[in-house]
Amino acid sequence: MSDKQFTKVDMFKKFILNNRFVLFLLIIFLIGINLLIFREVSYIFTPLQVLVKTVILPIMMATVCYYLLNPLVDYLERFKIKRVYSILLLYIVIIGVLTIIIVSVIPFLREQIMSLVSSFPGYASDVEKLIRDIVGSQFVNEAQKTLNINVPDLVSNVSEQISKIVNNTWLGIGVFVGAVKDFVLALIILPFILFYLLKDGRKLPKYILSFLPIPFRNQTFTVMKEINTSISLYIRGQIIVSFCIGFLMFIGFLIIGLEYASILALIAAFTSIVPYLGPAIAITPALIIAIVTSPIMLLKLIIVWTVVQLIEGKFISPQIMGRNLHIHPITIIFVILTAGNLFGVIGIILAVPGYAVLKVIATHIFDYVKHRSKYYKDV
Repeated sequence: MSDKQFTKVDMFKKFILNNRFVLFLLIIFLIGINLLIFREVSYIFTPLQVLVKTVILPIMMATVCYYLLNPLVDYLERFKIKRVYSILLLYIVIIGVLTIIIVSVIPFLREQIMSLVSSFPGYASDVEKLIRDIVGSQFVNEAQKTLNINVPDLVSNVSEQISKIVNNTWLGIGVFVGAVKDFVLALIILPFILFYLLKDGRKLPKYILSFLPIPFRNQTFTVMKEINTSISLYIRGQIIVSFCIGFLMFIGFLIIGLEYASILALIAAFTSIVPYLGPAIAITPALIIAIVTSPIMLLKLIIVWTVVQLIEGKFISPQIMGRNLHIHPITIIFVILTAGNLFGVIGIILAVPGYAVLKVIATHIFDYVKHRSKYYKDV
């Protein structure tokens, strides 16, 4: 190439590197080409997708159990108890506790669940009848004339929505029963994965870092450490908060005399794993039962739910969760809704910790680019 051609190439490189907008468009273009290529050869990744779907549930369960039990294993190790013996001791204690729960608690909960499932269509019909009675009242008729509302269409739409909810509930139960097989298999594999995680989990970061170039190891180790801290704080804190909410709901339901207090409190505890949206989902079955029971019961339920939410928001969560994730509540709601639409129930459960992990990675990538490039020198 001639000197003139070299000069043109240098000028083109300078133009690309010095023009941030053009560089940004070039990066987007290259990313788009890669995505297009991956889409055209997506069949190559089918075995990988099957593998991920197969192992994701036991790995998720083992990870949660690891963050819950690892502090106990570390504590026992301080007393010169070998790590393997500590894990076996915890397994024996867990098996004992599960045996007590299965023998004493499960039969009682099973009766309440079966009774609630069999009574749920009746509750839905009672709510529909109550709505029709309210719509047919004189007050509503006057409001209809004033606001020009087509009440028959409104009643028809409400009835249709209630029927859909009931049908979807039964379909959801069928899907749940079909997923029991996967859950049982994951439960069988769980102790083996958890054992090796508890035994050799501390060696995993060093093993992963050994595959990376030496200049990147310190920064990567910092990222992994922050991710581990975020996930552990979230999992332990959220489970403790959920347990407290379930316990408070159970006490409140017993005080007001609401039917199915145990199973409704259990639902509240499990759904509270999802921040912000979980309590709203948990209160729905209790609201249906309270509405059918009496207006006074509905008022009592609203008071109990409000008190529990105030206690959780003002005392429990700030003390246990704190502000460790540094995520705005609006961001959490949007992340949960988006993850739910994309990945279903699994997405809802993993939305917040997944976002926390991505946030840590993105923050460190941005800091690396900021310090290594010349585009942020004036910042």
